[in-house]
Amino acid sequence: MINQKSYKLVNIIKLMEKQIHNRIVVDPKIMAGKPVIKGTRIPVGLIIKIISQGISGKEILDDYPDLKKEDIKAALECEL
Repeated sequence: MINQKSYKLVNIIKLMEKQIHNRIVVDPKIMAGKPVIKGTRIPVGLIIKIISQGISGKEILDDYPDLKKEDIKAALECEL
């Protein structure tokens, strides 16, 4: 049986093998190896958490001007 931690590890390994839209990176030196939007220190998990709280993509882009709409899409695809 795969537990939650194993499931996340499998997703991270898949992510390392294939860069989603070349917008997400995993580097042990950045945010303790959490998947982040390339060129930022914004974790994919943060974007997912914000969206799950009902914040719109436009509001996220307003709050995080370094992000692009494609970054949010890549984060959502990464978490699927």
